[in-house]
Amino acid sequence: MTDERELPAAPDPVRWVIQKLERAGFETWAVGGIVRDALARRRPGADWDLATRARPEQVRAVFRRVVPIGVEHGTVGVLARRKMYEVTTFRRDVETFGRRATVEFADDIDEDLARRDFTINAIAWHPLRREMRDPFGGASDLAAGVLRTVGDAGTRFAEDFLRILRALRFAGRFVLAVEPETWSALCGHRQHLADLSPERVREELTKILGAARPSRALSLYAAAGVLPILYPELARCVHRREEGRLDAWSAGLQMVDIASRRYPLARLACLLAGIGVPARGVGEELPPTERAGMRAAALMERLRYSRADTESVSALVRTVAPGPEIGVRPALRRWLRQTRRVNHRHLFRIWIARARLEAARGAPSPERAVLSRWKAIRAELASDPPLTLADLALSGRDLIEMGMRPGPGLGDVLAHLLDLVLDDPSLNRGSILARRARRYLDDRAQPSATPERSA
Repeated sequence: MTDERELPAAPDPVRWVIQKLERAGFETWAVGGIVRDALARRRPGADWDLATRARPEQVRAVFRRVVPIGVEHGTVGVLARRKMYEVTTFRRDVETFGRRATVEFADDIDEDLARRDFTINAIAWHPLRREMRDPFGGASDLAAGVLRTVGDAGTRFAEDFLRILRALRFAGRFVLAVEPETWSALCGHRQHLADLSPERVREELTKILGAARPSRALSLYAAAGVLPILYPELARCVHRREEGRLDAWSAGLQMVDIASRRYPLARLACLLAGIGVPARGVGEELPPTERAGMRAAALMERLRYSRADTESVSALVRTVAPGPEIGVRPALRRWLRQTRRVNHRHLFRIWIARARLEAARGAPSPERAVLSRWKAIRAELASDPPLTLADLALSGRDLIEMGMRPGPGLGDVLAHLLDLVLDDPSLNRGSILARRARRYLDDRAQPSATPERSA
């Protein structure tokens, strides 16, 4: 049996909302993730969702400061001490089809719990009376490590196919075994996942990548046959081994777990880094990292990630190979120029994840080399080296004022000057670059001459 003392004490604003509603004659309970997470001994979030017998207009009559979040669905936001709490009227399903359902208001908390997806989410808690309502045994399921639907599994998934992905996410997050009938129904409805909106699919992936160990839920994606439907690029990575290493899928999962949850885009890049091996005859002329970057971008565009996030992850996937030797500073500056659009902090996290994965397989201290490389990168960036044409102390306009003619030749001169300062940043002074520009043009006019490269 669950010890109800494990359930959370409500903050004062929540207690105030419940007291106001119950003094007005409306039974009110805390529901949702705050209750489930506390029973699972996970740190609960700060969001308290409340379910009440009061209709939306009655909630608005009780409180002065309200926000009509979804009145048609029975939800009103109540403002208490600068925080909003969602208060939703008890509901029962009348008819369900896909993600849409016809509902009507109910008078009993048990009816409201009966329409929820899984037993672990069908638990209510009354923080004033310290009373728990658990008509479907969700607390016992949590304690036993089982995920099951409320009622008939096939019916529950047919009501909303997103519940398939939610089931896999909850099972992974809370380390639950999916009950056999629930698993069978889940797999039997998986083809309908293709009908879900890209935004919903992306949201589930984002939540998984924010978990402590995303590999648990992602492994269930593979076991349930979800990958070929939603992520065919990743499905091709499963069991694909290279040079005696882990298959690309398993390596990606381990790297995702190692990378910090504070860097979700780095975690996503770890997951997508292995999708560079093409189908036969498709893109074979491109390097694997370039193919992976292109496919990562295509996958993220399909899921309607923002352009900024898509470009960031694609750039990371293209740059997963270790950086240059730390002792060769000109090479390091050239590498920084090539990767100037990459989030180097995220890239470092990916390198660390890969190094730790290799260390677990017996590689000799690869993490130390990564840390040394990162230290050198940070030191070089701190010196603010010139990496682009815009960083040069001499501009194209300056060259024109010196008498050079506009055109492609001007770009060649600037590229030559940038090459010089990448070798030696101390050359980045207007007077020095002007002399070097003239010398470069003179050397081009005399092909037999050998340009000098020293200051």
